[in-house]
Amino acid sequence: MPTTTRTEAVRLRAVISAERRELADMLGELSEAQWDAPSLCSGWRVREVAAHMSMGFRLSLPRTLAELGRSGGRLHRMTDRVARRDAAALTPAELVAALRDNAGHPWTPPVGGLTAALGHDVVHGLDITTALGLDRRVPAERLRLVLNGVDARSLKFFGAGLDGVPLRATDLDWSLGAGTAEPLEAPAQELVLRAFGRRLPG
Repeated sequence: MPTTTRTEAVRLRAVISAERRELADMLGELSEAQWDAPSLCSGWRVREVAAHMSMGFRLSLPRTLAELGRSGGRLHRMTDRVARRDAAALTPAELVAALRDNAGHPWTPPVGGLTAALGHDVVHGLDITTALGLDRRVPAERLRLVLNGVDARSLKFFGAGLDGVPLRATDLDWSLGAGTAEPLEAPAQELVLRAFGRRLPG
């Protein structure tokens, strides 16, 4: 993966902060019924997704490692358990504040750096807005940054089921892959969801 320069890092952090603040504003407008509605994350309501999005801000590294140990070293089991626990313990207002107050938090996933951190926020935001039918359009610049971080390894990790399928954005100058297979052509926002293994409603 290319090294991120200081200038690029500053720009990415600003983009991440803006995405988190906008998502906090969106979450702050939801009704109680919407908080309890299913998201695109299988088995998670909106409130579990919001709890998961802020987990990296609320849990220190030692606490995270301890939670991982309690889950037998299985990351997906740990994130599911913690999201469910925290969604039950925290109010919507507290979950919104956790995201807004940490808009500039330096957290990044174990792999992928700042681009992966942006992808984490963008995809989970779409998990919520797409499932609820909200017409929030992620800015094109952010979608391009997230898509630029997609490769064959990430497609496999997220179970996208797109091995060997060329991807083509219909509203951005972006593509991935080549070959004889019929390409998947779709708006960039939909491609982001597909690349991260989401199954779209309808």
